[in-house]
Amino acid sequence: MDVAVTGSTGLIGSALCAALRARGDRVVCIMRRVPNEPDEVRWDPTGSELEPADLKGIDAVVHLAGAGIADRRWTRTQRGRIRESRTLGTTLLAGALAAIHEDGGPSVLVSGSAIGIYGDAGDRPLDEDAPRGTGFLADVCAEWEQATAAAENAGIRVAHARTGVVLSTEGGLLAKQLPLFRLGVGGRLGSGRQYLSWISLRDEVAALLWLLDREVEGPVNLVAPGPVTNAEFARTLGCTLGRPARLPVPSLMPMLLFGRDLVRELMLASSRVRPRVLEDTGFSFEDPELGGALDHLITGR
Repeated sequence: MDVAVTGSTGLIGSALCAALRARGDRVVCIMRRVPNEPDEVRWDPTGSELEPADLKGIDAVVHLAGAGIADRRWTRTQRGRIRESRTLGTTLLAGALAAIHEDGGPSVLVSGSAIGIYGDAGDRPLDEDAPRGTGFLADVCAEWEQATAAAENAGIRVAHARTGVVLSTEGGLLAKQLPLFRLGVGGRLGSGRQYLSWISLRDEVAALLWLLDREVEGPVNLVAPGPVTNAEFARTLGCTLGRPARLPVPSLMPMLLFGRDLVRELMLASSRVRPRVLEDTGFSFEDPELGGALDHLITGR
């Protein structure tokens, strides 16, 4: 299969491209810079630049590009960057796919999204039929998914990969927390009662491949079946490292560093999400429970 990927240099994208190549697929990277390899295509979402003809002969597209959610404070400028990096790029890509769908274009689009669409839902279990929540992230995710409309209307199979917190020692939440926990100064954030819906990087990649290969469409939660509270996460990480994890982090501290809104929606919000569609279609998790996932990631066992 020939698969085009946006966001191919990111944490998830680079791992996905490696997995695609390992199973014998051809990967075409959709990138902002001028192509210097045969299997590269240039695009510029902010300038609405993408040549549809460059995607002819491609079987499927995985769309992962977007500005980092937690890279910096949510100023008005940063909010606009986060929103536009998702809506403009997705609209451009969906339109290009629709334009060539009947002329040798891709028939599948796996488009990134996030469980932030559910907002802060407390301890209520959430599957793909749960209503969208409120807040900046919920709004962005809803607009992000709606931006694929042109592709869907053209008859392209579209799956929205609603990803949770991806665990990897190479980046993301876990990589940022490891230094503190290794020093024995880690602990729960705030009350610790908020639910964290996570997925290991290898299961994230496997789930994206699953969506490429099977007739699945619509929203799909990419999370492990064992969500945990923030306090449980801290205890399990400390236990894996053989270090104490008893020092709670007052919510005021990260708010001073990252701003109140980012902390409230990313770190203190509670999302107890279930991967119903993956489970119903027979997907098998390598890391269904947090303890085993952390043990594999940190110790290699």
